[in-house]
Amino acid sequence: MITNNINSIISKPTQAIEKALSGEELTYNDGLQLFKENLFILGSVADQIRKRCKGNTVTFVSSYYLNYTNICAASCSLCAFYRKEHEDDAYTLTNEQIVERARIAIEQMGATELHIVGGFHPRLGLEYYENMIKNIKKEFPFVKVKALTPAEIFFISKLTKNSVKEILLRLKDVGLDALPGGGAEIFSPDIRNVIVRGKCSGEEWLDTARQAHEIGLKTNSTMLFGHIEKPEHIIDHIIKIRELNKKTHGFNTFIPLKFSLENTELEKKKLIVRESPSNYDLRIIAIARLLLRNVLDNISVYWVSLGKKIAQVALTCGGNDLVGTAFSEEIFRAAGKDSGISIQELVNLIKEIKREPAQRDTFFEILKKY
Repeated sequence: MITNNINSIISKPTQAIEKALSGEELTYNDGLQLFKENLFILGSVADQIRKRCKGNTVTFVSSYYLNYTNICAASCSLCAFYRKEHEDDAYTLTNEQIVERARIAIEQMGATELHIVGGFHPRLGLEYYENMIKNIKKEFPFVKVKALTPAEIFFISKLTKNSVKEILLRLKDVGLDALPGGGAEIFSPDIRNVIVRGKCSGEEWLDTARQAHEIGLKTNSTMLFGHIEKPEHIIDHIIKIRELNKKTHGFNTFIPLKFSLENTELEKKKLIVRESPSNYDLRIIAIARLLLRNVLDNISVYWVSLGKKIAQVALTCGGNDLVGTAFSEEIFRAAGKDSGISIQELVNLIKEIKREPAQRDTFFEILKKY
């Protein structure tokens, strides 16, 4: 576990570490310097900053992941989830099936949030999404519907020939509460164009998130790491998230997502032969904490992609949130990861590292402490 006794382990801190400890905003070059820091020192500093701004509480949400279709017009080499319409295991849920799954999630699992994402279906009209949200809210008015990433919203806009703002306003009108943060991947086009095919650009993702924030819809933000990116792409991505949030204050949290290799095209073509090592994963969490300080104070550790034990260590390297229960998550499962965990298991993971568990809602308001 990372210590908070910074003075005992740093005899001559670098400029980037000094700035982080003094509360100054870090630059792009500072971010690159953090990639060269001793991981123990970097994690210790990030943990101290985490404690200053968030205390010892570790949050999570009781969330049910509902993937309405795996049919996708895109063919991203990073994805093991998507299918084409002719494939035997392709599916699209009806609105009735979605409401029934929501019922199970809420009544049997105690979910307070429905996390709804899917593929870019080439023939689903806007009415499908409107009816989906409307029907859920009619049956369960108090559940939070966090649905459709900025990438999905952008795709639906192009498909239906409505503006992004029109799509967002219509979905908000029928009960959409917030947007997940998926589809961000890596913003830099030189990397994005290799791992993504048929998806919005990084700038289009950011602009869609901006428009959501401007009409009062909060969103999450993410970054996919551990594939073919370099340090400069990581820093560029995080700083772009930071700069947008300075203007809109619309992001709930930042979630670094570790790339899962199994069953992806990148694995089959041997463009990547192994997943990123744990020390790299922890470095990403710590760097995110230091770069986003005072602008976006929730750094979420996605245990599904990291694994439970590394997730615990990541909570001592700057993380303050474990995302949630992730019941029925299918996207990372398609890439060989376990998904779904009970509230009690999350509580135990947090208590094992001597932190204070708390169940939150979609907007990071505390619902219950343990």
